[in-house]
Amino acid sequence: MSAHSLRIQAPAKLNLFLHVNGRRSDGYHLLQTVFVMIDHMDVLDIAVRPDGQIRLTTPLDGVPAESDLTVRAARALQLASASSLGADLAVDKRIPMGGGLGGGSSDAAAALLALNRLWRLDWPLDRLAALGVKLGADVPFFVRGCAAWGEGVGDVLTPVEVPAWWYVVLTPDVHVPTPWVFGRPELTRNSTPLKIADFSASGLGQCRNDLQPVVLKAFPKVAQAWDALDQAAARTSVFGARMTGSGACIFAAFETRQAARETLERVRPGIPGFVAQGMARHPFGQ
Repeated sequence: MSAHSLRIQAPAKLNLFLHVNGRRSDGYHLLQTVFVMIDHMDVLDIAVRPDGQIRLTTPLDGVPAESDLTVRAARALQLASASSLGADLAVDKRIPMGGGLGGGSSDAAAALLALNRLWRLDWPLDRLAALGVKLGADVPFFVRGCAAWGEGVGDVLTPVEVPAWWYVVLTPDVHVPTPWVFGRPELTRNSTPLKIADFSASGLGQCRNDLQPVVLKAFPKVAQAWDALDQAAARTSVFGARMTGSGACIFAAFETRQAARETLERVRPGIPGFVAQGMARHPFGQ
């Protein structure tokens, strides 16, 4: 927009699969996943302030500004870089919250990327990603900005090639608490680790989301969305319906936009959702 302000899009993500391989001594779970961005996005307007203040001009109901990931990202970068500059942050939320689409993490990454430029810090992506992981395990993926194989807690990333599939994403009106899911005793925590050398997008049908059975059992609306999409997508989808992240959103991948749109129409009007396409690179173009 100018040398002192930027508009940046923050895409949603899908976990094409999510296996839980174990648990660390600190309680965090060891994961394997493939992240892909989709062109369903929040939009951030960020303007430099000379007085050092960080202000969120579009607060969310029930979310204190100091808890907002976008604000926390800006303050973390300000502290780490010793910048004297501040910022006004405005977020147009279009990604459903609490659905496993990574909206908060994507907004945080967008703030880091934009302020790195606006404050003229010129930090490399590796350094921004290292700061981002302290905010959330998904933030480094959005900072690096390409489809990735994720390991560790989701922060050890290796770029992978994923077809530019079209996706139907259903967004049941449910908030699934991530800590609750990972704390459930019945959660599978011993999936056999896969080798990235063996990864092929064509083999994703053999993978799964280990969190999905736990969520479907406890949240009937999510189970209803999965069942509806799995039936509607049975003949035309790449690998059937699957939950992303810790839920509540359900998705299916298709080779064409028409197949995705037709599938969504078969699911509606009972469950809200949208069609989006996978993205090879983050729209900020870093």
